[in-house]
Amino acid sequence: MVLFVTSVLVLLGQAACKSVSVQCLTRHPLPIAHKYYQSGDLLIAGIVSLMFQLTDTIRFEAYPTPSPSDSIFYFSPSLTYHAALELLSTKGRFIPNYKCDNQNNFVAFLGGPNSDLCFYVADILGLFKVPQLLYGSAPMKTNKFEGAFLYSLFPSWTSQYMGIMKLLLYFQWIWIGMLHGNDDYGQQFVQEVLPIFSEHGICCDFIANFPQMTFSSSASETEEETYKLFKVVMGSTARTVVVHGEIEIMAVFRMLLKADEFYEIPRRTKARVWILTAQGDFTSLQFQRNWNLDFIHGALYFAVPSRDVSGFDQFLRERDPMSENEDGLIAEFWKQAFGCSLPSTPELMTDEEICTGEEKLESLPGSVFEMRMTAHSYSIYIAVYVVAHTLHDMYSSVLRHRALADGGRRKFLNQKPWQFHAFLKRVSFNNSAGDLVSIGQKGEIEAGLDIINWVTFPNESFLRVKVGRIRSKVPEDKMFTLHDDAIIWPQMFNQVQPVSLCNDRCHSGYSKKKKEGKPFCCYDCLSCPEGKISVLEDTNDCFQCPEDQYPNTNQNFCLEKYISFLSYEEPLGISLATFALIFSFMTALVLGIFIKNQDTPIVKANNRNISYTLLTSLLLSFLCALLFIGQPGKLSCFLRQTTFGIIYSVAVSCVLAKTVIVVLAFIATKPGSRMRNFMGKQLSISIILTCSFIQTTICTLWVITYPPFPDFDVHSVTEEKILRCNEGSISMFYCVLGYMGFLAIVSFAVAFLGRKLPDSFNEAKFITFSMLVFCSVWLTFVPTYLSTNGKYMVAVEIFCILASSAGLLFCIFFPKCYIIVMRPELNMKHHIKR
Repeated sequence: MVLFVTSVLVLLGQAACKSVSVQCLTRHPLPIAHKYYQSGDLLIAGIVSLMFQLTDTIRFEAYPTPSPSDSIFYFSPSLTYHAALELLSTKGRFIPNYKCDNQNNFVAFLGGPNSDLCFYVADILGLFKVPQLLYGSAPMKTNKFEGAFLYSLFPSWTSQYMGIMKLLLYFQWIWIGMLHGNDDYGQQFVQEVLPIFSEHGICCDFIANFPQMTFSSSASETEEETYKLFKVVMGSTARTVVVHGEIEIMAVFRMLLKADEFYEIPRRTKARVWILTAQGDFTSLQFQRNWNLDFIHGALYFAVPSRDVSGFDQFLRERDPMSENEDGLIAEFWKQAFGCSLPSTPELMTDEEICTGEEKLESLPGSVFEMRMTAHSYSIYIAVYVVAHTLHDMYSSVLRHRALADGGRRKFLNQKPWQFHAFLKRVSFNNSAGDLVSIGQKGEIEAGLDIINWVTFPNESFLRVKVGRIRSKVPEDKMFTLHDDAIIWPQMFNQVQPVSLCNDRCHSGYSKKKKEGKPFCCYDCLSCPEGKISVLEDTNDCFQCPEDQYPNTNQNFCLEKYISFLSYEEPLGISLATFALIFSFMTALVLGIFIKNQDTPIVKANNRNISYTLLTSLLLSFLCALLFIGQPGKLSCFLRQTTFGIIYSVAVSCVLAKTVIVVLAFIATKPGSRMRNFMGKQLSISIILTCSFIQTTICTLWVITYPPFPDFDVHSVTEEKILRCNEGSISMFYCVLGYMGFLAIVSFAVAFLGRKLPDSFNEAKFITFSMLVFCSVWLTFVPTYLSTNGKYMVAVEIFCILASSAGLLFCIFFPKCYIIVMRPELNMKHHIKR
């Protein structure tokens, strides 16, 4: 039994192509020396022995070597088609679609690392339903037919895109640049990634493709494009750049970063964090091998997870071009890596030394050759094992269903390529490194990605440090892990995490406003409106504090509002309480003087009973003001306005009664007047009781329907939570005040009409003036009360109570007390009559 598994093992070119149990196809010459070759054909040659269990013979066949003069970036579809068709022909004869050798059945194709290297092969092999295992990027599928025979050993694009996005969001790099190859894959990357990034708040300063470097384009055009691209990249404010491309893109990328030296332009800062996709790897053109590696220091790279395989290091140490006579690739690699010529190729010898074959791969710098198994190497290693296990499963299945009689083995070898697919999709095993390998129903290997941090050293060596992982088929919150403290940043950042933003962040206390004509990542910062705050950076809107809190000066957090009420412990409360007590004392003193001198003519002439009632109500009014001072409670709020309204109505009713009695007294003295019949105590008592009863009724309805209650006002004053009495029904409150105003106006009108009566028995002038003071105070109360807040509103009401009551006290009783105390000689009956 002979197994042919064909592998395209080309980075940028390959000198020859070999056919072993694992065959290889090419479209390129090999113009560079690069470490990747050790991960390609050298690895395949090392693990061919693993296939002996399933194959009877191993056969080598050399294909023609393309001309070394071909461009390193030139791809030949004709050579690829030719090589693919040879696989489908009889060995040694190029007769497409004709095979007479039943011993050499072609069952699978291993291709990579570039998608375009497999594109033309897929055109041919897809017609024959040959399974194609790709350890690099798969060609873009234009129809379902192509995708049915492709199996990718490379993790899905979605995992990588999500990983890049999560990495950017983790470090809050929302202002980035994008570089991609000038091919369909680059365009696909932009079209698929940009919408996802935009949805998560990431936008691009620039999106550019690398120049197409082929000999078909003029050198001047390429230089101009490179120069323009260099200016775009280095002139950008984005400190993070995503570089997407396949394996050869690194060589182009290095040339781009050398543009300032090539074109003699002023050297600019190159402080960038490069994020490289897994399709690429570190590659160099031959003339780049002596360039320093500073450009990649601190870069982050998504890589296919790899493991060290036992025996691989020893296998590499034993390689030499002399013992591999049938392997044209290793000979070409040896010449490029060590800069010497092989004795077997004298026509290519110039001034170079002759290779002795004693050169050691471990002596090469890491930028040329790595002694460890790289990501692509590991993918090839997995690919060969996948084929081997699939063949084993298929062979075991045949043994279970067929007896090993004559022709049994022949029937197995005659299995068709399309029958290989069913077993390939079911393969699952643990490889020698202990990793579970399986291919899903979508034809993709179920694996995640490693996040690698590149660390370079002055001696041109480097390390790939694993700092994170992207897992597949896990919950989204566990998909991304990163150890950011292990990351080494580019030197110009001084080991400080880079910031990649369009503008400085908006600090707390500010909100974002988009700049017109700029991407959404660019914005201005506006301070929050008064009364609002923002706690987080880069917030879109400011918000109000809770009702019991208010913004601080910087508007970045809320402070607790302090409870405010008119208390006895503050100067205003102490002052008002003191005036209330002083006026109460003075009222009590006047009442005492009147009681002591109750039989004197002036007391009798002023209707002493009404005077006593008026003085008592004024005394209670002054004391009532004390209910408004102190912390509001249920009882104080319940009594405050109603008590004041009733007591004050009694006082104004007394003034009205006194005014009416004075006016009627003078009218009754006229000859023939019938008003004498209405004079007496009953009239004054009736006036006082009637007017007071109406106010009492209003207050009773108030406390029954909408009684006042203690409440908080958190809106009137920004920094205060005002503890106040809610009036319950504001209309009832103004009804109480309105009724008192009505009584005052009536009293003022009656007193004004009697102002010209004889002076001896006339109080009308004093009452008129007192009512004028009373009305003036309460008319100014309403607008003042409505324009103040908090404890000052209460203070205004207390002031009006004290002022109006004091006006009545002084205007009505001060002249009488002056005569009683200071001029007792005038308190005589004949003086009053006169």
